[in-house]
Order: sequence, then C-alpha cells, then structure tokens
Amino acid sequence: MKNAVTTNIAIDGPAGAGKSTIAKRVAHELSFIYVDTGAMYRAMALYLIRQNISPQDPAGIEKACEQADITIVYEDGEQQVLLNGENVTSLLRTEEVGNMASASSPNPKVRRKLTALQQKLARKTDVVMDGRDIGTQVLPDAKVKIYLTASVHTRALRRYQELQEKGSAVSLEEIENDIQKRDEQDENRENSPLRQAEDAVLVDSSEMTIDQVAQKILSIYRERENA
Repeated sequence: MKNAVTTNIAIDGPAGAGKSTIAKRVAHELSFIYVDTGAMYRAMALYLIRQNISPQDPAGIEKACEQADITIVYEDGEQQVLLNGENVTSLLRTEEVGNMASASSPNPKVRRKLTALQQKLARKTDVVMDGRDIGTQVLPDAKVKIYLTASVHTRALRRYQELQEKGSAVSLEEIENDIQKRDEQDENRENSPLRQAEDAVLVDSSEMTIDQVAQKILSIYRERENA
C-alpha cells in the first residue's frame, strides 16, 4: 500500500466511445492500474446470485450488497477481479451474471457501495478508471479528467465493423438507433447521470485513431504533472 498521494485519471463518456480501450492503453503506458468498473458491477452481481437474491428484489439487493468486498489486482499483467478474496474473473461473463448486473447496477445502494470500493482502490494506487460518472461522482478530485466522446454515427460504425468481423448480420441503422437510445437513458437516469465534469477535458475521437487519442490523453496528463 502506498503512503504517498496517488494519481488518478478519470475517463467518462457515452457508450461506444472507446473508453475501456483507451483507458487500458493509457494505464499501460503509465504503469497505472486500469480499473474496470463494469467488471466490479458484474462481481457484485455474481455475489447477489450466490446469495439467491432475485433481480426483482431491490430490498434484498440493497441488504446483501453491503457484505461484498470487491477489488482489482494484476497478476502477470492481467486484470483479476477479487470477490471477498476469491478470484472470480472467469465467472463474470455469463448471461446470468450480465442480467443480474443490469438489474442491480441502477440500485442506489449498489452504486454507493461500489463507488466506495472504487474510491478505496484509488486511494491505494495510481489508477485509470473509466465509466459514466467517474469524474463527477467516483473520483471528483482526480488529477486528470477526460470526457471521451465521438459522434453517434462514428460509434455505431465502429460497433458495426466489430460485429461484422465476428460474422454477425447487423444493421448499421439499428445500431445507431440503439446508441441514441442508450445515450438518452444514460443522460436522463436518476442516479449519477452521464455528464461532462466541469473540469474535464473534452476529447472527440470521431476523426482520431486509438493511438492518437491515447497520446492526446497522455500529453494532457504530462502537462498537469509538470504544471
């Protein structure tokens, strides 16, 4: 555990903006820990499933979530998610866990619990964390805050190409509509809506490569470090 003050980088933005890809790249370049907040919500979902809590039981979810301790460590350069000390990384991508995560993640008590765990992690070590409320709620004092976005069309096109490469028959128009709806839901949700923090730097990746975006964020970080 570090005694020195840690450095945190918060990357927020809408779905499909490339936050995770960029956050991982920046964390690797700086030898920081990349915190996958989505994986932490999935670990919470796994805990709730193991406690036999129904996705339709918000009171049960609220009561049970307090007993879960979730953190992220790196072993041989790979992210590992620990649930009450157990490595559960390989158990987080099932449909059952995904459905529970969708049901439990909007719960205010779940969000408060995971925010506290994410803040605890950020106090221990230098982190790059991405999500939709990192700069506004989770790490409001982060040294660097980035709001990473791209046009709806660009984000849809990236997703379309990704799915095509996997052999999926998809419609670009449908993907665009889905992203537009997701944006509206994220921006208008009651708890921790998606918005750009006042002191965040806006980075529009519509016309940028992954490398260019990563270098832009690294240059912003270095400017702050040398200020």
